[in-house]
Amino acid sequence: MARAQLSRRSLLTAGSAAAVAIGATAASPSAAAVAKPTDDTVGTPAEALRRLQAGNLRFTSGHGRHPHQGLDDLHRLAAGQHPFAVTVGCADSRVAPEVLFDQGLGDLFDNRVAGNIVDDLLLGSVEFAVEEFGSLLIVVLGHERCGAITATVDAIQSGGTAPGHIGTIVDSLRPVVEPLLNQPGDLVENAVCANIAAQVRALSTRSTIIAEKVHQGALRVVGARYDLDTGQVSLVA
Repeated sequence: MARAQLSRRSLLTAGSAAAVAIGATAASPSAAAVAKPTDDTVGTPAEALRRLQAGNLRFTSGHGRHPHQGLDDLHRLAAGQHPFAVTVGCADSRVAPEVLFDQGLGDLFDNRVAGNIVDDLLLGSVEFAVEEFGSLLIVVLGHERCGAITATVDAIQSGGTAPGHIGTIVDSLRPVVEPLLNQPGDLVENAVCANIAAQVRALSTRSTIIAEKVHQGALRVVGARYDLDTGQVSLVA
């Protein structure tokens, strides 16, 4: 993104001014109240990853804290957010990042679409979080028995087409799945892991913003697989 172009803050100035004017007579949190939560604060990508891993361990062991989910948190975050991590996950209803990582409001900037595919729109959303909020970690989160991957496998093996706009998902995943057709093992599971790795690469190779942050050590991009049976998240890329 060329720095000579209109900055993201300039782009948001008009909307922000209107919001301030409309809410000027209402009580609002002070700047101090908008600060990041004092518990589990993170300052590096490594700390962000450890926080997610610790949360997943709490979730799988049945000791979830369900942090930052009360009315006080709601009010504090109304004036601004500081998500420490970005997720690029599947839209599957069983794979909710705040639940499986035991996080709360304002912690994660979620981007969810079937097949956790990084297209231009999703990439812009991720870049926005990295630029605007200084998020330290991006997690591409796939999961076993992914329906989008399964639909792609079925379409390739049958020679058929997926109905409606589902075909767009299949077309996006086809280049990831086709090279795996003759490999040993479960094709869907192989494709799930291959797709996670492919989307991790896409984030860094297609985005100068992300690549620069990673090079500076201010951001890390990882790929993870969620086990539907155990709730465990494992790094795979």
